Amino acid sequence: MIILLVILVIVTAVFVFKVLSRKKSYPPQSIVIDPLKITIQDIDRMEDGTGFVEYLYRLFLAMGYSDAYKTRGGRDFGSDLVFTDGEGVRNVVQAKCYSYPVGLGAVQEIYSSMRYYRAKKSMVISSNQYTSACEELASYNAVRLHSRSDLIEIINLFKSGQIDKAKDILESEPRIILQSWDNKVIKKDFKVEKRWVAKK
Repeated sequence: MIILLVILVIVTAVFVFKVLSRKKSYPPQSIVIDPLKITIQDIDRMEDGTGFVEYLYRLFLAMGYSDAYKTRGGRDFGSDLVFTDGEGVRNVVQAKCYSYPVGLGAVQEIYSSMRYYRAKKSMVISSNQYTSACEELASYNAVRLHSRSDLIEIINLFKSGQIDKAKDILESEPRIILQSWDNKVIKKDFKVEKRWVAKK
């Protein structure tokens, strides 16, 4: 019986030690993130998504999206942030701070969260690029994908005081593929303002 009690105490002590010695995520919660000071290199050093979500939240507030809010961590239903754009349309945002390309799961999650948050638009903002499957699924579902280059451009425009231009990038229309019944695919890309019809 004493041996069992000693083993239980040791196991409990090891568990408590591991919980207390966990590495804290960047940035620590006690530090307020200043979007004017964060660079893409700082984002790359963030150990998990919570720091990136906090950064985007602070950035959105600084850009004038006063109703922006973070969703509840574990039960976020696929969205990390919610905000209303300049046209009065509610948007849901999923933040992906990855060192590898983002897969199609991000599009599935953010698209499915739109009804829960009563949003009409959805987007994923990543510190990296996207897989081709992710880009294709986003195109069929009108999900806006902001890649690393978009993020860097938004950061630079914000820091230089060109907030309206940064908002234009953030609120830009997604690349859309519309499937028609006559086996033609209509591709609509608002970024370059071109339309073309291609056969399957």
